[in-house]
Amino acid sequence: MTIEFNRTAYTKVFNDLEAYRDYCRFEGKVFNEAALYSKEDPTWIAYQKYQGWLRAKARNGGRDFVPRERKPNPRYNSNRG
Repeated sequence: MTIEFNRTAYTKVFNDLEAYRDYCRFEGKVFNEAALYSKEDPTWIAYQKYQGWLRAKARNGGRDFVPRERKPNPRYNSNRG
């Protein structure tokens, strides 16, 4: 009787743990292994937001975000005379 190991699941967990540790180290956050995949931990939430920002940056091709110029709204014109 042998135990089946799901190598891809183990690899994913350890890769995520390593990336989370690097994030905490470079951002000056407190690293806690128990916080991995914990949706209530503020450091894990910040890490997830950081990962989302990296995905958005990669999707944007590395370009800086340039906001469009806002058109003046006649209802809320602050230059009323």
